[in-house]
Amino acid sequence: MSDNILEIKDLVVHFETDDGIVKAINGLNFNIRREKTLGLVGETGAGKTTTALSVLNLVPDPPGKIKSGTIMLDGKDVLHMTDKELEEMRGNDVAMIFQDPMTALNPVMTVGDQIAESIELHQHVSGKEAFEKAKEMLKMVGISESRAYDYPHQFSGGMRQRVVIAIALACEPKLLLADEPTTALDVTIQAQVLDMMKDLIVRRQMSMLLITHDLGVVADVCDDVAVMYAGRIVEIGTADEVFNATRHPYTEGLFDSLPNLKARGEELVPIKGLMPDPMNLPEGCTFYPRCPYATDACKAKEPQLYHMGGTHYVACTAYQDPNFRLRRNSNG
Repeated sequence: MSDNILEIKDLVVHFETDDGIVKAINGLNFNIRREKTLGLVGETGAGKTTTALSVLNLVPDPPGKIKSGTIMLDGKDVLHMTDKELEEMRGNDVAMIFQDPMTALNPVMTVGDQIAESIELHQHVSGKEAFEKAKEMLKMVGISESRAYDYPHQFSGGMRQRVVIAIALACEPKLLLADEPTTALDVTIQAQVLDMMKDLIVRRQMSMLLITHDLGVVADVCDDVAVMYAGRIVEIGTADEVFNATRHPYTEGLFDSLPNLKARGEELVPIKGLMPDPMNLPEGCTFYPRCPYATDACKAKEPQLYHMGGTHYVACTAYQDPNFRLRRNSNG
């Protein structure tokens, strides 16, 4: 048995629109270890949500097309599953927590019925048994069983997100996909929900892909970190490797743009420019136009992930060309 619950290799996903081809995922490679949490970070538009939808084989078609690559879930190829196998896999082996709990819940069904629906479908039990299990799931996420008869609008934002988590965990999946699960919550509730998720993942021996742009959340929750830019991984490793031995200029830029509590008077240093248009990606390194270290060598070819030691990999010309040295240019 592989040490990884999920292995993604050379994944390419395009959205073929009337205006042109949107190159959302461009040769994506990463693994998620069993019973570990991988944080997938990057700016809006990097391709993080498309990655999660690809794992479930739910990229909307049309206009989305998974052009090539493999997605191996516990040794099974997701992209070659039959419709019946996909139905069995979704919610049962892999579950997803969406960003906005209000839009993820059905406003005309009680929360108990919504949790029970998944249990009845995947575990083939009676409606009564499923509803009793749903009440147990609510209790597990810190909500009174009596509230199983209430509707989503009767809950606060934090409580709704707990309901969404209860639905996701109802069938005890091997892998949880969490797409910015606390973005819509205030800071206090966010911390409570994250602590609860960490505890449940340990207790249920699950793996998790946590999609976020919040590096603080990553530091608190994740074992491993993958930094995504323009549909590719540019740096990946354990949280310790990425946070304490940062190698990619983009990762460096993300850290530099964060407030420093020890240097309150210093100005933030944002990454210049914007994420490239996925319809018109730059030649060579896609970060080249924004990189303070870039030289003409960066335009020559797209850098591949280079082993830095341990589980640490970086896609940067500086580590593949012996004549290249990281020096900030005049634009930095």
